[in-house]
Amino acid sequence: MRADRLVALVLLLRTRGRMTAPTLARELEVSTRTVLRDVEALSAAGVPVYAERGRNGGFALLPGFATELTGLNREEALALVVAGSGRGEQVFGLGSALASAVRKVLDALPEEHRVMAGDAARRLLVDPEHDLLAHGLAPAEPTPMGEVRRAVLEGLRLRIRYAATDQTAQWRTVEPVGLVTARGRGYLLATRNGQERAYRLSRVLAAESLPETAQRSTAVDLERMWREHCARFLSADQLTAWIRVNPTRREELADSALAVRALDPDEEGWLHLEVTFQNAQHAEWSLWQLGSDAEALAPESLRATLHRRAALLASRYA
Repeated sequence: MRADRLVALVLLLRTRGRMTAPTLARELEVSTRTVLRDVEALSAAGVPVYAERGRNGGFALLPGFATELTGLNREEALALVVAGSGRGEQVFGLGSALASAVRKVLDALPEEHRVMAGDAARRLLVDPEHDLLAHGLAPAEPTPMGEVRRAVLEGLRLRIRYAATDQTAQWRTVEPVGLVTARGRGYLLATRNGQERAYRLSRVLAAESLPETAQRSTAVDLERMWREHCARFLSADQLTAWIRVNPTRREELADSALAVRALDPDEEGWLHLEVTFQNAQHAEWSLWQLGSDAEALAPESLRATLHRRAALLASRYA
């Protein structure tokens, strides 16, 4: 553990130049006193670390202390640096490991690639803390990722204490297949009782890998599993509705729906469409955005829901 930290300290000084003890302590997640001891150990081992006193002082390495990795081109180097700025490593619990790996790669790059990658990465922002509407992105949710990841990668059966929506948390044993991240949320793809399932990682309250080998195929197609899971999820509560819409708003409706089939226009030139939504709530939301430019013709339950919503709003502003 300490050896890894010493390497990380050297790489931080190589890539960033002079750094103060408190800054190094924050980066390495240790105390300032530990940093001072590590610097002494590096000096004793012959690593040319020196201290600069004063207001702008700190620790630095003598120039020329480096190795080079020559197999990467400019685009590959930049891709590695940008990869370290995403959220997938947070979801899978690999944030510190990825940061350390990127530092090592940067340190080993030829000088011209290192300068280019460092400058270019500052000009590319991946998943900032807020979106255009100033909505904060959800922080990575703590989960027992170490055990989950170990079971997935080593092919072991896994017990998880899982809290499904509106249900009491229960223990269940699964055969882990792989991990997926989508829009900042992580999922465990697994089989249970022969059925393919997806478990939201933020709902895994506890996990333990078992000594038995997982019953799973050596061939894995996570893309297929995820695509089929999404299709099953969307089809569970799908709603098909018949909509009358102003032709100028057709594309807007089509963008929000799952599927649209055109029917004959009416005498006023409005389009009659057969539209498939994820569920009743999705249909209500989508049509409400169109205001008076759309009318739900069927089912009656959707018409009634929109009527109640419109009546409540009219009453509020009467």
